[in-house]
Amino acid sequence: MSTKTRLKGAVLSGAAMFALSAIVAFPAQADDQPPAELVKVEMPADLEIVEAAPATAATPAPDSAAVSKAPSRPCLGVTSTYGSTGCFQPYGDLIWSQDTASDGLSSVTVVYTDYGRPAYGCVNSSKAGSWGYCNKDYKEKGNVRLKVLRYDSKTKDWYQPIAQSNLIPVDGQ
Repeated sequence: MSTKTRLKGAVLSGAAMFALSAIVAFPAQADDQPPAELVKVEMPADLEIVEAAPATAATPAPDSAAVSKAPSRPCLGVTSTYGSTGCFQPYGDLIWSQDTASDGLSSVTVVYTDYGRPAYGCVNSSKAGSWGYCNKDYKEKGNVRLKVLRYDSKTKDWYQPIAQSNLIPVDGQ
């Protein structure tokens, strides 16, 4: 193989890795348009549902515009779809869920770990535009994955669209 051919291969390989890193670092955000109709999705029947506590002065909500990037309190793995935004704050092991639509449904951020802890849904039933959080303790060497979608607490039905984050290190590193 000539040096010129190897150089072309290296450049193409580098470009492919750069493109892949951009996809991993910035997961695609779903369109924020309301769906034409609500479509139910199945979630595990044993999924624990935790009602989110409202943000307070002691536990301030992430910045809605950029979702907090403050070094002391980053909110990682920002994941959004129509009506729901979620993220993970390693400082305090907080899961955040924001309801972004006035449609009578709640936003929910479902949390999965890579070490076998049962999944649970952090449901924010407050008004649209509000943030709510759930406080859970995670292993410091583990990872979490977030899934955001809509939830009807009256009927216990789950609705798409759904968006999912990449793995997020619990220690924030």
